[in-house]
Amino acid sequence: MRLSRIIMAFTVGLAVAAVPTAAGAAQPQPPVYPPTEVSLTIEPPTIFLGGTFTLTGTGFTPGEVRFDVEISGNPNAAPAQGTVRRSDGSTVAMSAVAYQQPQPAPTAFTVTARDDGTFTVTYKPSRTGRHHFTATQGTRTDDATGIVYPARPHRPPHGGGNLPVTGDSLSTPVKLGGGLAGAGAVLVLLSLAWRRRGRFGIGSR
Repeated sequence: MRLSRIIMAFTVGLAVAAVPTAAGAAQPQPPVYPPTEVSLTIEPPTIFLGGTFTLTGTGFTPGEVRFDVEISGNPNAAPAQGTVRRSDGSTVAMSAVAYQQPQPAPTAFTVTARDDGTFTVTYKPSRTGRHHFTATQGTRTDDATGIVYPARPHRPPHGGGNLPVTGDSLSTPVKLGGGLAGAGAVLVLLSLAWRRRGRFGIGSR
């Protein structure tokens, strides 16, 4: 009799312990989605020096995203420190100057992805060449490439190819033209006077 009671109590205990487990299993579980594929795009893909790239990322998780920038094919590489480059490509030594060189654009930086896993950041290059951007967040990464060309040459306002005339270069022709005009006027007056003298018979005998 006692043994049957023990067995019954043990059975009831197992049933009570299994009720929360069964209830939890009956609750609907949230679906598990595979991680979305990250994407990095760049606009515009080509710019002139002084322009700005816009980098847009999607598919990341909210939080920090690291950027690394590799620059290659740079035709305007700076000469060695303490030298300056001539137009023929040679370099000469130069003395220290008082002004400060502009800071180069960073080659490593971070951005913060929004709650929806997207971000947008602008980047203004300080060198020409091919710029390869790599966005990394943990094991997830994507890249994009933009090209920076040298700045466009300045053109005259109306498309003319002649350089404007400055005051110093203009004053010499004006002075020369005025002198020639004055000399011509004197010669004309002398010629008229000589003809009048000849008409009235006034002349040397």
